[in-house]
Amino acid sequence: MGFHDVRFPDAIARGATGGPEYSTDIIAVASGFEQRNINWQAARARYDIGTGIRTREQMAEVIAFFRARKGRAYGFRFRDWTDFEAAGQAMLATANSLIWQLVRRYPSGPGEDVRLITKPEVGSVIVRVSGSPIGVTVDHLTGRVTFPSAPGATPYADFRFDVPCRFDTDHLPVVATAFHLQQISSIPIVEIRT
Repeated sequence: MGFHDVRFPDAIARGATGGPEYSTDIIAVASGFEQRNINWQAARARYDIGTGIRTREQMAEVIAFFRARKGRAYGFRFRDWTDFEAAGQAMLATANSLIWQLVRRYPSGPGEDVRLITKPEVGSVIVRVSGSPIGVTVDHLTGRVTFPSAPGATPYADFRFDVPCRFDTDHLPVVATAFHLQQISSIPIVEIRT
């Protein structure tokens, strides 16, 4: 899978619509009871960036970004302005006691959804063990954090993050209605699992 470690333009991303989606099959029987089958344990975000384009210059920026990613061929970083910061998040242990994974936790009632964070923003990760900041090495392409020695207690992290996405189309249907006015109905992008 190809991934370009570059962020989609923030000014356009701020006007995007979208958010998390799941895949669930629902089978209803004649009595009205249902059987629900969860196909994905983790949500996958979907956005439409067409709603964020406001100027001719922004359209040109999107066209250049689309061409550089070759449509659906290469992934990129996308800032979801509704969900890009996390504070005090208990990290996830891996098989190696020196390596921990950044996660974003979404508690609600007795349940909790845990999202793997694979694209933390460079310079934004602060890790604490027993309340004290500790120096670590952060892989900004995987979200894995390496400690100099085993932390001895669950580490917690504060960070900002991007969503790894790709265009969900190989065609940009741009309509030039006038020199300074261009329209586009939709430009879908979708989260990729990295």
